[in-house]
Amino acid sequence: MSVCYNCGSKEFQEQKVNETFEVKGKLVIVENIPAKVCCRCGEVIFSSEITEKVRLMLQGDTKPIKAIQVNVFAYKG
Repeated sequence: MSVCYNCGSKEFQEQKVNETFEVKGKLVIVENIPAKVCCRCGEVIFSSEITEKVRLMLQGDTKPIKAIQVNVFAYKG
């Protein structure tokens, strides 16, 4: 049974999530990743199998399905 690292809840819902990663200085988005999402706080947990599949995708020869432009802002306190 999984326990949320953030709030300690044991209630999760299986969902597909999108995550942003930085690979070699570039931002990439991976869509529809199977995950457990904490019902209390929304913390996302990936299985080790899914984590490895995403790692291999990002470090391998997989081609992206689309590209988007992203605006970048610098925080100036």
